[in-house]
Amino acid sequence: MLEPIPAKPAPVLVAEDLVMEFPGRRSLADAIRRRPAPPIQAVAGVSFEVAPGEVLALVGESGCGKTTTANLLMGLLTPTAGRVTLRGHQVGGRSRSELATMRREMQMIFQDPYESLNPRMRVADVVAEPLRIHRVASSRADEHERVVKALNQAGLSPAEVYLHRYPFQLSGGQRQRVVAASALALEPRVLIADEPVSMLDVSIRAEILNLLRTLATRQQIAVVMITHDLSTVAAYADRLAVMYLGRIVEIGNARHVLADPQHPYTRALLSVVPVPDPSARRRPQVLAGETPDPARVPFGCRFHPRCPVALERCRTDDPALIDIGEDQAAACVLVEDGRRPPAESRTAPS
Repeated sequence: MLEPIPAKPAPVLVAEDLVMEFPGRRSLADAIRRRPAPPIQAVAGVSFEVAPGEVLALVGESGCGKTTTANLLMGLLTPTAGRVTLRGHQVGGRSRSELATMRREMQMIFQDPYESLNPRMRVADVVAEPLRIHRVASSRADEHERVVKALNQAGLSPAEVYLHRYPFQLSGGQRQRVVAASALALEPRVLIADEPVSMLDVSIRAEILNLLRTLATRQQIAVVMITHDLSTVAAYADRLAVMYLGRIVEIGNARHVLADPQHPYTRALLSVVPVPDPSARRRPQVLAGETPDPARVPFGCRFHPRCPVALERCRTDDPALIDIGEDQAAACVLVEDGRRPPAESRTAPS
């Protein structure tokens, strides 16, 4: 008798059609013609969900809207449209006290561990600070126990060695672990990690990424990891969402997307990722031009001015994400037509 397939856990964090526009600055031509400045659309209809124990990597080049999306998830920004829900409860539109309660369940790890820590505070006080703000600990002994537990979970063990140190007495990796411990002290359900390893040496990046993977697996924390580097997510993320100019252009199982990317932008990003096997090396695809101004988004497909396989209809058609099976979807007219973008050629080993 076949065993029943276990049901996928309900998502703990859901983003639905998020849109975020900022006021734009008028150009000289706009001022002369007395036209209002077009808004800057940083996020344009982003949707995804994250389940407990899952790591979702949000990938894209600088300026594509990744960090703005993270701020929307945390309720630090109010979306122009769309909504974020945490365990079925909407994050936006709440009072300060209600939002503070929800933030106990959703914590953020920022990019720069050197700027995230107060240089005048000992590690024990840094990790205890969120406990004091949210009045979680019932006594000094309970606070100490929670701090020690969080430090051990973050990989700073034995915790007693680090409790009385100042940030300047820690390495970059240890500082980032203290930041993680500060977030873990509240026992959150969701962690948002915004470029958590970009400021760290290559030798310790794997340690922090392993920590996030372990927290997701053992603590059943939903992790949203924001990065510009596809090579960092291959071994750590369950699902992958590729952003371009405020939109998700491809999303799905990380292994499927990396092994068989369907969007030309994803293929271009992967073409410059180093691989250990020379025979599997891709020919780098250098995209023409620069990322368009988000205040003047191109008509049709946002990627078509730089796309190496753009068709005439790409100038007018703005494709939505199309499900292609195997937990993968891409926004490309070729996918709509049931065709595949041409595979990149491979270089011969040197």
